[in-house]
Amino acid sequence: MKIFTNDDIRAIDRLTIERGTSSSELINRVAAGVTDEIIARFPDSRPTAIFAGPGNNGADALAVAQRLAAQGFMPDVYLFNIGGDKLSAECRTFRDNLKTQPGVRLVEVTGAFTLPDLDRSYLVIDGLFGSGLRDGLSGGFKSLVQYINESGASVVSIDIPSGMFSDWNRGSINRNIIHADLTITTQFPRLAFLMKENAELVGEWKVIDIGLDSDAIRRTPANFQLVDAGGMKRLLKPRNPFCSKADFGHALIAAGSYGMMGAAQFAALGALRSGVGKVTVRSASWGYEVMQSAVPEAMFSSDPNDSIITAIPSAHKFTSVAIGPGIGTADATIMALETFLKSAVDPVVLDADALNCLAQRRSMLDLIPDHSIITPHAGEFDRLFGKHSSDEERLIRAIKASEDYNILILLKGRYTALVRPDGKVYFNSSGTPALATAGSGDVLTGIIVSFLAQGYKPEVAALLGAFVHGVAGEIASESNGIYGTTAGDIAASTGKAIRRIMGE
Repeated sequence: MKIFTNDDIRAIDRLTIERGTSSSELINRVAAGVTDEIIARFPDSRPTAIFAGPGNNGADALAVAQRLAAQGFMPDVYLFNIGGDKLSAECRTFRDNLKTQPGVRLVEVTGAFTLPDLDRSYLVIDGLFGSGLRDGLSGGFKSLVQYINESGASVVSIDIPSGMFSDWNRGSINRNIIHADLTITTQFPRLAFLMKENAELVGEWKVIDIGLDSDAIRRTPANFQLVDAGGMKRLLKPRNPFCSKADFGHALIAAGSYGMMGAAQFAALGALRSGVGKVTVRSASWGYEVMQSAVPEAMFSSDPNDSIITAIPSAHKFTSVAIGPGIGTADATIMALETFLKSAVDPVVLDADALNCLAQRRSMLDLIPDHSIITPHAGEFDRLFGKHSSDEERLIRAIKASEDYNILILLKGRYTALVRPDGKVYFNSSGTPALATAGSGDVLTGIIVSFLAQGYKPEVAALLGAFVHGVAGEIASESNGIYGTTAGDIAASTGKAIRRIMGE
């Protein structure tokens, strides 16, 4: 699913209108979708206050008010027309329509007014300012938003929470933005919805289809996309009945050290459960018995050192290579990674302690083979590229770093983002809080290196890996609960996840 910029959406709106759909019809479609969601979630006996701004977002709110009243709600509607004659043409039309609607109390605010006495019993519908807002809220509107936020009322925002911007929100102050419990947006998710720091503002978000012009949508390019099961199903290759393990590659996973062999196990299990032909784990010699007992399906390559990795086999012996889970950051291990990278040609997967090694010797970033995949969480990313205060800042830096080093950055989070050197970003839609458990990232590394070994291009291997990992977490949590899911459960569910995605 494409994630368009605010300017792109406005252009698609204009084309839709130019091709025969009136602005009023689009507003009615928005109102129908929003009203359906509200009726499904809230009783009509709940006191309801609707705040409508002077533009088309306000017109949406007025149209919702009319439909809710027809369904038994009795909303109080506050239409802000400060100074008079500030309403858009559509807002005036829907205001006039609402005046004759029974069950609605309409207050047109042209100056000072008395705030309603909101409390936790109230449903508030926010239609003050949608994505057309150009500057942060100030004055009376800022005070109104803060009052709504402090009231404890349940809040539904139409389009986006008032005061928020659709794309980037650097410098915005959260207390000056509506804190919605539910945001009902039109046609496409907004980039801002996918940033952790905006979660308290957006709440749950829901996209409703209002029938914007499909040709305009198809022809408009987008640098951001949200991947779904349908897209991933098209990427997964069905298997030939006459296949053998030789057809699915040989992955090397350099992982583990004394006391950290679990990381190697989970990475190996993730790779095996996602279809790689063969796996060899390179680790400290101390880990031989551990690996052979825990994951007998994986081969083992012993390092000369008992407790850490001091040498990594040449990549040419393997179809794909992943380095990092549980390897530590000893000087000898950093040297082993540097030596490996100096001779590596094909893309590799670097995760966990491999990234921490890079952070200690940042000159090694220049040695990473083109289109390799690094998989940092926020902390690992900041150790590599500097401290960042928000997901938005991190994403902007990742786009630059991906281009600078010609690598793929899989920035892990609720909506894990695959950042490509061409500036395109793909957000993963699968997953569950159950994935927030020790070893989960190691399983992901194994899945990605498995897909790389099977012949998928690096960007496809990373996309598939993130999505399959998310679905595996969902499946594991169905049996074990969000609190009780472990990395082993996630690895064990990986094959089931692929089957679910493929619809088998």
